[in-house]
Amino acid sequence: MDVDAGCVVADAAGVNLAELLTALAVFALLAAGTFALLDEGQRAWASGAARAETQQSARIALARLAGEIRAAGRGGQSFDAVALAAPSAIVLQQELDGDGVIAANGERVTWRLVGSVLRRDAGGGLQPIINGVRSLSLTYFDAAGAPTSTPSAVRSVEIALVAGPDYSVVRSTASTVLTTRVRLRNR
Repeated sequence: MDVDAGCVVADAAGVNLAELLTALAVFALLAAGTFALLDEGQRAWASGAARAETQQSARIALARLAGEIRAAGRGGQSFDAVALAAPSAIVLQQELDGDGVIAANGERVTWRLVGSVLRRDAGGGLQPIINGVRSLSLTYFDAAGAPTSTPSAVRSVEIALVAGPDYSVVRSTASTVLTTRVRLRNR
């Protein structure tokens, strides 16, 4: 019995090379699968976070632009509320200080798409508002609701903003499309 018991103990404690390599291969497969799953989960999270950030930034930019279009023309009727009515740029005017001249900072505001950056200038240069803008389309309408390109005739503006996350960071072509139509309150 002593001989058999010693052999059983020696067999249970010893591991040969084939068993060790098999266990190592199984562990490597499990580890590779786990890391692949974690990597895919991290990519999905990054894509979702980038899309949510893009949507929120686009909403804020659209709300700010719409608010400034609504306020254009404030302070008098002696000037045009819209000084430039271009397909991807708009210049808005308002009389804020009561001097009868559109010259102070904030009285003439320019919104323009430069490359993929929507920029705003209220007297301090074109400042970035949102990155990743794929297109900005401004359509102008007169008092009767007909399309117009004459700045003095503009009474409402339809804004279509298409934005997306930076493709170099997140491999996604998903876009956020926001549209609204804004009426000038002071005309």
